[in-house]
Amino acid sequence: MSNINLIDSFQEFKDFKNIDRPTMMSVLEDVFRSMIRKKYGNDENCDVIVNTDNGDLEIWRTRVVMEDGFSEDDDLEIELAEAKKLDADLEVGDEYIEQITLESFGRRAILAARQTLVSKILELEKDEIFKKYKDRVGEIVTGEVYQVWKKETLVLDDEGNELLLPKSEQIPADYFKKGDSVKAVVSKVDMLNSNPKIIISRTAPEFLQRLFELEVPEIFDGLITIKKIVREPGERAKVAVESYDDRIDPVGACVGMKGSRIHGIVRELKNENIDVINYTNNLQLYIQRALSPAKITSIKLDDEKKTAAVYLKPDQVSLAIGRGGHNIKLAGKLTGYEIDVYREADEQDEDVDIEEFSDEIDSWILDEFKRIGLDTAKSVLALTVGELVKRTDLEEETVKEVLSILQAEFE
Repeated sequence: MSNINLIDSFQEFKDFKNIDRPTMMSVLEDVFRSMIRKKYGNDENCDVIVNTDNGDLEIWRTRVVMEDGFSEDDDLEIELAEAKKLDADLEVGDEYIEQITLESFGRRAILAARQTLVSKILELEKDEIFKKYKDRVGEIVTGEVYQVWKKETLVLDDEGNELLLPKSEQIPADYFKKGDSVKAVVSKVDMLNSNPKIIISRTAPEFLQRLFELEVPEIFDGLITIKKIVREPGERAKVAVESYDDRIDPVGACVGMKGSRIHGIVRELKNENIDVINYTNNLQLYIQRALSPAKITSIKLDDEKKTAAVYLKPDQVSLAIGRGGHNIKLAGKLTGYEIDVYREADEQDEDVDIEEFSDEIDSWILDEFKRIGLDTAKSVLALTVGELVKRTDLEEETVKEVLSILQAEFE
């Protein structure tokens, strides 16, 4: 044949998804030059012409015509008698140019070239995937669950590239099955044994940040900045936001009308409780906002030790700590201060819920006091023994014992 059509001869290579045509043709040229060197010793006197538009490739070999008996290298030179057979007009010193056909390399060489080509293009493709995702770290990707294992889930992107979602990067309530659509952020990209390993995450703070950018145009446009995000994935998150436009309420913009904007984010995060707070340089106010929804009475800061003693009314303590301690833990991470919670020290207002005495007083006795509206220690102490016996079904001895325990709390 007069030329080598690569698209016909190497059909499978035209569909490689991550490699552009010029790069692929360059690889093809390198492979054929390697074939030339194996057959003729070198490729210096050969021109490999690649047409990137239609996939055609031509190989032309040039040899200098020498006097008979004076040729020292048949790969670079051709004797006059042989040259005359090919072109009668050739003289000593002329250049004889011939086209090399694919068939002249032989079947074995062509199969070897094909194998080399597959290997090189796969290697190039892996490099392209690695570069592509290395530049996408911190971005959201959406893929389809392909396989679920005990410790990780395999996800395929829209081009069929493999993404790994480890169990440690999944929200505790996440449950996936094959074919499910999954949204996550690109967390880490490594090259492992020449294969790109792309780790995605649903627990990273960046995932929550990107979700806010998608849902809140003011954040995407830079009018509102997310200063910091801390999370206990699937449980609670705190997001500190700041507005560069006095006319925009950053918290209101993030939450949306009747929670319309934040609702989609909460649903994506499996009902994770999200507190959006207004960032401020006033540290006391910042800590107060970070402990929301608890209402704080006073704060004492130790800037050297980075600690904050927070005083609250008794009914606010459990709110400040939060279920499982998540609220106070996240507030500490958000502000950078270790927060200790104390009941308010003012004796006039100090009171204790009677449930706090459940380790000393039987629950059925406490229930009897609560039945008549006495749910704090001071409300019980405000009545006499006789009144308490009359209003409850408790024995006088029991009432006296309870009053003794409650009184000890305030001594």
